[in-house]
Amino acid sequence: MDGFAAGAIGLRPGWDVHRFNAEIGFWLGEEFWGRGIMTDAVSAVSEHAFASLGFHRLYAEVFAFNAASARVLEKAGYALEGVLRASAFKTGQRVDQLLYARVRA
Repeated sequence: MDGFAAGAIGLRPGWDVHRFNAEIGFWLGEEFWGRGIMTDAVSAVSEHAFASLGFHRLYAEVFAFNAASARVLEKAGYALEGVLRASAFKTGQRVDQLLYARVRA
């Protein structure tokens, strides 16, 4: 927007026995929050990954305190698989992450 990135979304493919999996990651500038933009983007990229890229499972790890990102994933058809306890270091402390995944039907 106006020469600046409004957000981003990407896939990181797995390899070897995980070659049909990919991690999905995303961010959106704060001024665009609450409009459904990222939910639509995650849904579209997920559908493309399944239909055209041959992936069977997509997953994401979000900080447990980031309810908005968790909600984006849930609205895009991802299910909570578990809590990764003390799995990241953010702002000087260990934090939990939530593991979400969506499997191709």
